Parts: sequence; structure tokens; C-alpha cells
Amino acid sequence: MAKTKTKTKVYFWLKFDKKFFDNLFIKRLKSVNGGYAMTVIYIRLMLESLETDCILYYEGYFDNLIQELALKLDVSEDDISMTMSYFTKCGLIQIDTDGNAKFPQAEALLEQETNWAQYKRKDRKVGQIPTNLDNVQPVSNQCPTEKEIEKEIELEKEVEEEEKTTTTTAPIFSQEFINLYQSFEQEIGRPLSAIQQQELGYMLDDFNADLIYEALKEAVNQGKVNFAYIKAILTRWKQDNLLTVDLVRNSKANRNKKAEEDTLTSNFPPLPF
Repeated sequence: MAKTKTKTKVYFWLKFDKKFFDNLFIKRLKSVNGGYAMTVIYIRLMLESLETDCILYYEGYFDNLIQELALKLDVSEDDISMTMSYFTKCGLIQIDTDGNAKFPQAEALLEQETNWAQYKRKDRKVGQIPTNLDNVQPVSNQCPTEKEIEKEIELEKEVEEEEKTTTTTAPIFSQEFINLYQSFEQEIGRPLSAIQQQELGYMLDDFNADLIYEALKEAVNQGKVNFAYIKAILTRWKQDNLLTVDLVRNSKANRNKKAEEDTLTSNFPPLPF
């Protein structure tokens, strides 16, 4: 019987309070035509950035990041452009030389929790809610027993240990992961973030290391070294059933050969009859 793999997922959210809307840059938008829409778009952009360390990467599918974000959020390019321009001037969006957008305010508002910690919290809440049965007197007004208190403390410890392990303890990586990490780090030009390391681990769950490295080289050749583009390459190869490096290279060689033949054919002069 095959053993099912379970992945530790991390859930992200933004923790807003009243101070967010008291920010002068946000308040100023109240008097700007279309300011409400720009505020909503800005919040949506921050939410989109959470799983990539509060950065929205230009993936190279369109001419610029604005076009990609307009499609992703299903809003007009003009609205995206105005929002990006305004919040960039305010310093709340930072555009780097590669056209990627960083959201420093999202970093300050970011909260996260693993799926295990979330499960234990829900489990604890369920344990706190008395079951309403017809013949049983609700006990919500009673003081918790010593056993219930011990169970609560134990659940709290489990959640804290899980969160501590996820955020502070260095995981044990396979040699395959280490080799890939070093290759990605060299090509990207910076250490991988915690989210990118997690993404790389997920790739290794679905694809072999040699195929991932081949996708990395393809992305480098195209000048689009980012995780979204690399995952798109791997997904396309999987759809075409190209699951080994040899199959990928053979397919590419056949395409190149066909392109050369088509070029030669098109260069023949037309027949005089």
C-alpha cells in the first residue's frame, strides 16, 4: 500500500486594525477620484504577495508587471497603473531593477500559521464548546475541571512547539535539495526565502531533481529566473508527458530540427510552373 505524503502548509493573512485606515496616504485617497478602488486594489496586491515574501515578481508572460497584475486581479491596466504609481510615490510599493514589486507594509502586517497549528486551535475550540443534548444540562457556567485545564495547557504546548519548529528549527534537507538550493541560489543571485525553500521542496515531491535543474537552465536561457516561470515549465513538460531530461532534450531537438527544415523549405525559390 502506497504511503500518502502529507505536506505542512503555511497559511498567511494580513492583520489590519484601525491604524491602517488612519495612515495619511490611505486617508488622502478619500478625496481622490477612484481612491476607494485604489485602496482595495492595493490591499489585494498585498494579499497576492503574501506567499512570495511580500514581493510580486514580474514573470515575463506579458510586456510588464502591470499587465500581468491586471489579468491576475481582473481589473483594468489603468487602475493597476494608477494604484502602483500612487503607492510607489508614497514608498509603500518598491519596484526593483527587474520590475518586481515589494510591499513593505505587507511585511509589517503579515501573520502566518501552519495547517497543524490551525487544526489544533480548531480542536481546542471544539473542546471548549459544550454539546447541547436534550437531556443534558449545559455546563458553560461551570468552572473548568483540573483535567480540562491540563488538556488546554497540553494543546497550547503542542501548538507552540509546532509553530516554533516551523519558524525557528532548521529542517533536515536531503542532498538533492541542497544541490538544487545551491543551483537556484547561484542563478537567482541571492539566498532563497523560506517560502521559496518550501516551494522547492514541493517541486521535489512532484518532479525529480534532474528535471527541476533542467527547468532552471531553461528559465536562465529565457532570462526569466523566477519560481512561477520554472513551475510553468515543469507543468508544461508534465502535460506533454516529458518526465525525464532525455525526453525533454529529445523533444527540443525534434522541434529545432523541424524548424530548420521549415526554414530551408521556405528559402527554396518558387517553381516556374
